Amino acid sequence: MTAELGHFALALALGLALLQAALPLYGASRGRPALMDLARHTALGQFVLTAIAFAALARAYVVSDFSVAAVAQNSHSLKPLLYRLTGVWGNHEGSLLLWLLILTLFGAMVAVFGGSLRKTFQARVLAVQAMIGAGFLAFTLFTSNPFQRVWPPPLDGAGLNPLLQDPGLAFHPPLLYFGYVGLSVAFSFAVAALIEGKVDRAWARWVRPWTLAAWAGLTAGIALGSWWAYYELGWGGFWFWDPVENASFMPWLAATALLHSAIAAERREALRSWTVLLAILAFSLSLLGAFLVRSGVLTSVHAFATDPERGVFILLLLGIATGGALALYAWRAPTLGKGAPFRPVSREGALLLNNLVLVTACATVLLGTLYPLFLDALDAGKVSVGPPYFTATFVPLVAPALVAMAIGPMLAWKRGDVAGALGRLWLAALGAALAAGAAFAYGETLAALGLAAAAWIGLGALVEWGERLRVGRTPAGEVWRRARSMPRAAWGGGLAHLGVAVVVAGITASQCFQSELILAMKPGDSARIAGYTIRYDGSARVEGPNYRADRATLSVLRDGAPAAVLAPERRFYPVERQHTTEAAIRTTVLADLYAVIGEEDPQAGRTVRLYHNPLVPWIWIGAIVMALGALISLSDRRLRLAVPVRRRRHPATA
Repeated sequence: MTAELGHFALALALGLALLQAALPLYGASRGRPALMDLARHTALGQFVLTAIAFAALARAYVVSDFSVAAVAQNSHSLKPLLYRLTGVWGNHEGSLLLWLLILTLFGAMVAVFGGSLRKTFQARVLAVQAMIGAGFLAFTLFTSNPFQRVWPPPLDGAGLNPLLQDPGLAFHPPLLYFGYVGLSVAFSFAVAALIEGKVDRAWARWVRPWTLAAWAGLTAGIALGSWWAYYELGWGGFWFWDPVENASFMPWLAATALLHSAIAAERREALRSWTVLLAILAFSLSLLGAFLVRSGVLTSVHAFATDPERGVFILLLLGIATGGALALYAWRAPTLGKGAPFRPVSREGALLLNNLVLVTACATVLLGTLYPLFLDALDAGKVSVGPPYFTATFVPLVAPALVAMAIGPMLAWKRGDVAGALGRLWLAALGAALAAGAAFAYGETLAALGLAAAAWIGLGALVEWGERLRVGRTPAGEVWRRARSMPRAAWGGGLAHLGVAVVVAGITASQCFQSELILAMKPGDSARIAGYTIRYDGSARVEGPNYRADRATLSVLRDGAPAAVLAPERRFYPVERQHTTEAAIRTTVLADLYAVIGEEDPQAGRTVRLYHNPLVPWIWIGAIVMALGALISLSDRRLRLAVPVRRRRHPATA
């Protein structure tokens, strides 16, 4: 009965979503408070009902109820409890239910924490949010029912793709979906503002915290997925420009542009119309990602479904949501006004440059992702667009944004002074020159550019903090007082820029200075890589909870002294009849020593692949710092509550 309860809860949630999508809109247009208040109650009800459905499906996985088709197809009684539980979202139906849970959670959060919103505006936001929810609830109930029964139930399940049986993949989808679905709130705010025909500073102040939360989730989710690909897939890389990887990266680029544009809209009422458009496009790209992984147009370990009927349904949702919002934008945009004027050389101008670069880079990624699909659909042949295309197009495009990241915060609003800003950035320029010189010493031109950019951005963020605190120009006590009173949003923004610098340094060094060695080894054989001696001591058969593995022992020596022992594995999962590789990684602050084994040949020995990846841990450290910066900004009262900060009153002195 648990499955039937979950199915019934989803049906009730669809009914509430339809009510929420219609009555509050009518109430807002007619000025009826009772109908507008209905939006908050139905949003909370939707979340409760969806949570009940999600809990029912999770229980079916935990107790291995193989009478539920989704459980029978994607689980097995031998799976560890963690993977039975996280297997809920390791398939199309369950992941869609997780999407719905997060979508209704955001709707409930707008209902609970949106007290500072105008009643009419809150009602319209929640109504638009309900329209999105109704579409996905209908999609779930009519094409992807997670509670469908199978009779007679099998004695055991078919298992889950072994690549997904990993802690990284257990937590990657929830974080990624938090970002994907969180952008729906920015979308709903944009559509509601277009319905009202009013976009002002208050609107931008309301949009920023929701976008920040979604951006933090997307950043963490993408980083976790990249880390999983790095250690689980066994090819020594962290990003391959896979179409499904791109599907999450494009909304991140659009959301980054939206965050910066909203700053100008809030502070100066500039770029208002553009900010609304970005809010629409960011969530539309999230819907496009959902289409790519669920339509069957892609074959990937990340893809969930291969049913064209489901793809058509999502394409219809994408067309209605994006097409309707863009049509409304085309109608209302001329009435939104031009916003406050500004000179090209100004803080607004730097933010606009940032936006143009990010949107152009996003369009480049979109073209590289969809072009092969269009050719295939037109029977014009099959082509593969991979890293060479993206390296040649994306990297040069983002270079201006990296340069502007340090200059922009030093410029004044409305009219800035580039010479003055560069003069204050002398320390960042010196650091960039030293980093470039060190890379040139190794004969690496690309590394010089990348490391110079990293130093420029990171030191630029520190210089900006120093300028705000007046370090070196005021006594230490005054600097401390300024540090305590500086808005958390300023600390968080600088920290996010520092995170970008760390990521750029990690990507540059790992790509330009990587060492790779592939060879066949027998017990006692040794190899040298990046100053290490790797000795193959043999392999042994081990039994896991639901797999068998060949585990190799590799002794790592540095200058003849033992430094570490690596134990890479080649696993076989009997239920799924699949092999996987488990990399062994020795991580330090400055580099990873990475080992993977292949099959064993009685004559030649076992294939061993060794990599030395300098600064590669910095990629994920930087991503964590970026997400942490967003969370610190979100803790700023002005952003968390979307209200202006209250000024303290100082007692009168006698």
